Amino acid sequence: MAFLRHAEHHYRRPDGSPTNEVAQYKQTFRLVRTLFGPTPAREFGPRSLKDLRQAMVETGWSRKLVNQRVGLVRRVFKWASSEELLPVAVHQALATVQGLQVGRTRARETDPVGPVDDATVESTLAHLNRHVRGLVQFQRLTGCRPGEACAVRRCDIDTGGAVWQYKPAQHKTVWRGKRRVIAIGPQAQALLEEYFTPDAEDYLFSPRKAVTELHAARAENRKTPRYYSHVRRNAARRVATPARPPAEKYAVTAYEHAIARACDKAFPAPEPIGRREGESLREWRERLTDAQRADLAAWQSSYRWAPNQLRHLFATEVRRAHGLEAAQVLLGHSRADVTQVYAERDTALATSVAAKIG
Repeated sequence: MAFLRHAEHHYRRPDGSPTNEVAQYKQTFRLVRTLFGPTPAREFGPRSLKDLRQAMVETGWSRKLVNQRVGLVRRVFKWASSEELLPVAVHQALATVQGLQVGRTRARETDPVGPVDDATVESTLAHLNRHVRGLVQFQRLTGCRPGEACAVRRCDIDTGGAVWQYKPAQHKTVWRGKRRVIAIGPQAQALLEEYFTPDAEDYLFSPRKAVTELHAARAENRKTPRYYSHVRRNAARRVATPARPPAEKYAVTAYEHAIARACDKAFPAPEPIGRREGESLREWRERLTDAQRADLAAWQSSYRWAPNQLRHLFATEVRRAHGLEAAQVLLGHSRADVTQVYAERDTALATSVAAKIG
């Protein structure tokens, strides 16, 4: 497909790595091909787009996700019109289809993302390896985005002043030509120094280093001797079925999964849906009924939190103590209304004022 070749070249970060837009286009157009595979592109009109949108709703996609993916479809037709592959009228007709509105659609609504509380974070930290724990603590102290925390290197940090300045080479708005500077105070500085290596270009929080440290700890705590036959057998097995080596840098999805697994350990589900002692993962899954699996998913959803909620927590505290403008600057937002999404309003303050003047 012509657009896919364009997207794979166009949607790339400054270092050449692909962004997640291409995966979103592929997922969206798998559904388009299923429903409208034989239909010529010039015959794909507003009614077809609405039918596609309804299929997305019936698949279980949220209203916001449906609107975003419909926008991707329109963008593809806009590009095709600009390349004179389709008449401009085709894209203009699709542009008349409005997005789904709140309360006027059967598409499910997603709950707004709020801050995670410190007690929950502390309970989770004990079940994370040193490097993921460092990621969490660095985000908590700086309010940076998960991707910015994963990419921190010593060479990207200006350590000349009392407050260090982290200037990530890649960030959310770099394609707009905007500059991002993350202030690193004394506590965050002390944290990062624990991860400094001789090579300034090393990623400070690294899966590869985490695995090396895990193997070293296991070897140190080993109680039985290493028999030559075991060493030889394990070496042969590694040659026959080599494992994929861990990456130098955490992907945001891997960071999220590590936190989710830690939450499951910190807040285990109760009987009968919880995993029993000595029960293998396969045995656990086979034991649960469909209803119990649904209960387990609801339990995990209630007790899991995501890295971006640390940013919400940071924004809420900064706004409460120093105002909206301070939160806007530290989060790197160009508009205050975007910061409002992250910084929850101080309900305690509102209650206090209402009690005095109400």
